[in-house]
Amino acid sequence: MNPDRKKRAADAFHRLVNPLAKRLPGQVVLETIGRRTGQPRHTPVGGKVVDGAFWFVSGDGRRASYIRNIEANPKVRVRLGRVWRTGTAHLLPGDDPHERLKKLPAGNSMIVRRLGIALLTVRVDLD
Repeated sequence: MNPDRKKRAADAFHRLVNPLAKRLPGQVVLETIGRRTGQPRHTPVGGKVVDGAFWFVSGDGRRASYIRNIEANPKVRVRLGRVWRTGTAHLLPGDDPHERLKKLPAGNSMIVRRLGIALLTVRVDLD
């Protein structure tokens, strides 16, 4: 699939699924602070806690609004189950996102691999 078509498909998927997914009690949600508005922004993500850090892969890399929000302010919150945890997000362009996806939840990893166009690993060091 060409990159423009893949991007349109990913955007349509996220517009449809994200508003519903972030309301599900078991869905992990990343809260960033909007770089322009200063308001909290919630994005459903798929990842896993490993050794006190939450790991996930962004499918759109630095094009994603929540990644640009992290670049402006790395202080974030992550909803794991029903509990919100604070932490500091780190973008890891040197990490191999394809290898990282093999270690993360299979369902989300499949979606990121299929729809992602600029994969980027993110680690949130939880407080």
